[in-house]
Amino acid sequence: MSAADGPPLLEAERLALRVGERWLCCEFSLELAPGECLALLGPNGAGKSTLLHTLAGLREPTVGEVRLGGLPYAGWPALAAARFRGLLAQQQPDHFAARVLETVLIGRHPHLGRWGWEGGEDLAIARRALADVGLAGFEQRDLLTLSGGERQRVAIAALLAQAPKLFLLDEPTNHLDLHYQIAVLELFRGLCRAPAADEAAPGRGAVMVLHDINLAARYADQVILLDGRGGVVAGERDAVLRADLLSQAFGHPLRRFEFDGRVTFLPD
Repeated sequence: MSAADGPPLLEAERLALRVGERWLCCEFSLELAPGECLALLGPNGAGKSTLLHTLAGLREPTVGEVRLGGLPYAGWPALAAARFRGLLAQQQPDHFAARVLETVLIGRHPHLGRWGWEGGEDLAIARRALADVGLAGFEQRDLLTLSGGERQRVAIAALLAQAPKLFLLDEPTNHLDLHYQIAVLELFRGLCRAPAADEAAPGRGAVMVLHDINLAARYADQVILLDGRGGVVAGERDAVLRADLLSQAFGHPLRRFEFDGRVTFLPD
């Protein structure tokens, strides 16, 4: 990315995280440019969600700094940060009944004034987001009547309605069948690679916590691999997704294969 393109969407400089006495990852640095997708991989409990929340500005790093669009989070007004980056949480708590359309419209809150109400354009954006995740016609359904996969797609639609530059996705394929796993990841990759609507503004990027190594190999440009013991490898996809590094991180031998030009990892 040239200097004329502006700062990266997301930067981590000498970042390290500790919870209690346990180090989740040692120091590493990264830059995410517009158009790129970054996958966070590692075994259960390695700290993927904690790292994602740190990148989202929801917790302070133990060491180092996170910058969003060239600025530390302290330099961002909360509303502006909410327009720039959006987080898909791992779990979607539904304690009360609500209509699907009302839930998706929550994503428009950062774009409204303090006492503003959603208008026609907001409704159109929310309906478009539902159509993008295959839920056209679900607008009046009660959330509590939906399956887990349908509820996950409603949460993704709310994030799409928020329209951030940077998508931070904690297990976006949760509860989704194979068809929608691929459809959702194709959707976000397409959004990242689409030309920016405003030539003066940067395009989009995504950071995704994934459990499937092969989906990471298919959709990520960069990878952060946590081993659950404080070790971290971060860099370009092909430099990180190696059988030896993956086997060490996941505690099981893996072998790398290539079928029709696509890299696949299988347990030995």
